[in-house]
Amino acid sequence: MPDLKDQLRADLTTAMKARDELRTATLRMVLAAVSAEEVSGKEARTLDDDEVQAVLRREAKKRREAADAFAAAGRAEQAERERAEGEVVAGYLPAQLEDADLAALVADAVTRTGASGMKDMGRVMGAVQGAVAGRAEGGRVAAEVRRQLG
Repeated sequence: MPDLKDQLRADLTTAMKARDELRTATLRMVLAAVSAEEVSGKEARTLDDDEVQAVLRREAKKRREAADAFAAAGRAEQAERERAEGEVVAGYLPAQLEDADLAALVADAVTRTGASGMKDMGRVMGAVQGAVAGRAEGGRVAAEVRRQLG
């Protein structure tokens, strides 16, 4: 059984014992998403840590988008709840790259691929995504690639 999934289960038990409602609800939601991912497709399988992290990234993105939507609709209380859930999920993800580190990775990819303009954006994005490995959102990466190629 993967370590990250075990850690999520252990933390859920701890949160339940501590009567931490936010953390308990968030971890239950994450574990439900992991279980749903395991049984999706033609046959059930056990996710490894990288696949569990992909589910966590997807859930964190959902929380950010929901918080933005609630904030835009003037529902501050729900937006704050979504942000708090997002912070709990983010605690299980690798640290995000700083802007300077991301810029350096993109610059390196631009020189390696020999990109000369926006027409080469796809090639640069492919090279950068491998190096970033979930430590930066795709939107941030794309914005930096556009900035350096434009």
